[in-house]
Amino acid sequence: MKLKRLIAFSCFCGFAQIIFAQKETIIKPNELWPDDKGNHIQAHGGGIIKLGKTYYWYGEERAQGLDSNYRYVSCYASKDLMNWTFKGDVVKMSDPDSMGAKWILERPKVFYNKKTKKYVMYMHIDSKNYKTAQVAIAVCDKPDGRFKYVKRFRPLGHESRDIGQFIDDDGTPYLVFEDRPFGFRIATLSADYMNVEKEVCLIPAHMEGGAIVHYKGLYYSIGSALTGWKANPNKYATAKSLSGPWSEFKDIAPPETNTYGGQSTMLLKVEGTKGTTVIFLADVWKPKTQWDSRYIWMPLEIGDGKLWVPEPKPWTIDVKTGENKLVEALNVGQN
Repeated sequence: MKLKRLIAFSCFCGFAQIIFAQKETIIKPNELWPDDKGNHIQAHGGGIIKLGKTYYWYGEERAQGLDSNYRYVSCYASKDLMNWTFKGDVVKMSDPDSMGAKWILERPKVFYNKKTKKYVMYMHIDSKNYKTAQVAIAVCDKPDGRFKYVKRFRPLGHESRDIGQFIDDDGTPYLVFEDRPFGFRIATLSADYMNVEKEVCLIPAHMEGGAIVHYKGLYYSIGSALTGWKANPNKYATAKSLSGPWSEFKDIAPPETNTYGGQSTMLLKVEGTKGTTVIFLADVWKPKTQWDSRYIWMPLEIGDGKLWVPEPKPWTIDVKTGENKLVEALNVGQN
């Protein structure tokens, strides 16, 4: 009898491992997105870099049960943008420089410096009333190691709240930051990436969640209105150069949808052997249940100065070919 029970238990464990190891073959916007351990991915307000064949996704860790004395940044790794392995919390930071209770860490973005071989993380860091308006820097020797806090400051002396990152096709890194009430600024980093060196442009639009991509000779810039956690119609502008002039801002989705409930955080360009996909990455914030905040990732309709986010539906991508396609007639339960 014991042998039978042992065999049955072993079979059950093997079956459970098979189920647990099932790979994702589609991206399901606005649904729970499980990592390799079956937990909802906690990488909110995040940024993604590609190193070799591996994508690293960094974001705000907002899981339940975290120590409120710390702020956390998580790291996930993937080779296909659909299946993500949790690499751990690369930042667990207590109050830096006595900022006070309920201090804020948001929108972490990581740059890799090939010369120094350092991974440099920029973060929006603030006091609870959002009056400090600074960036903070942390560094690490590897992409998924524990980052060490270095300093905080106002880039070029300007206020900085929401930040975004952009790495141009020639590898030049840029920081995008919201400077209220003037607009959002695009600036280059110093040679070691440890400082913001030079302003390239001030886009005089009162927007946050700034994201930029370079596609077929044009720069596209996306931002959202200043409505806090509440979703709004995100808009885009174009320019032949990062320094401008930039076109007027236009809607990226039907305005009545409020960008389908999402707020821009990044534009990710996936170049393959057969095509290029530009992915709109957005957060669907749930301020009262932040651990349940979701993500909207959708391939953009982009080109010739036009940009549009189609209605979120399940889709798939081949990172080798750069091709994407919607998954029609898919029986996907809502979570």
